[in-house]
Amino acid sequence: MSKRGDRVQLPHGKRLSLDGRAGGASAATAAVMTMTLGLAAASWDIAVRQMNGMDMGVATQLGSFASFVALWLSMMAAMMLPGAVPAVLRRAHGGTPLRAVPLFVGSYLFVWTLVGVAVYALYRPHGSFAAGAVVIAAGVYELTPLKQHFHRRCRESGRSGLAFGLHCVGSSIGLMLMLVALSVMDVTWMFAVAVVVVAQKLTPARAALDVPLALAIIGLGVLILIAPASVPGLTPM
Repeated sequence: MSKRGDRVQLPHGKRLSLDGRAGGASAATAAVMTMTLGLAAASWDIAVRQMNGMDMGVATQLGSFASFVALWLSMMAAMMLPGAVPAVLRRAHGGTPLRAVPLFVGSYLFVWTLVGVAVYALYRPHGSFAAGAVVIAAGVYELTPLKQHFHRRCRESGRSGLAFGLHCVGSSIGLMLMLVALSVMDVTWMFAVAVVVVAQKLTPARAALDVPLALAIIGLGVLILIAPASVPGLTPM
């Protein structure tokens, strides 16, 4: 067998085009990215429509179990899938048929759906003091070795959607509890938390980035404790 230009010469005059193989990989990458980001974009639209008129700050009611879980699933797809694109691509290129990608994404979102079930079971409308305490705890969690461990594993794992989901829950759980404490139905807070989650999934753990973020979150929590009226959307008007 000999190699000539961009083709591999096989016995009996058969040829294998390297360009064709590269083109197929590029097409698969484009298809996976389009599916993942398209689902995220559609989920943003659904979540924003569903959350319209439901935001009451710390006094927000979750509604029925079925409606909340459906909303939570659309929120998680919107917030989490953009940062999951590298893991989804690794899964698609890891010798796994392309049809396994929906299973990977589905099992990843299933883990986050279980988190939503727990939120529904534990959540109660609360006051600004409880919100401030949760936000401070979320900021402190950002500085812990446990958070850094899950941050690394969330960026590196990708063998299964379940494992990837568990690691990413460990990495982002503080931020998600902060969102729930501030107002789970607030689109602005949802977008702010989503930006941080995506940034952390796409960048390695660095003290130069993580410490200022943690201090900013702690500072927000302190502000909520001492001057809750100064935090937009925290309390119903």
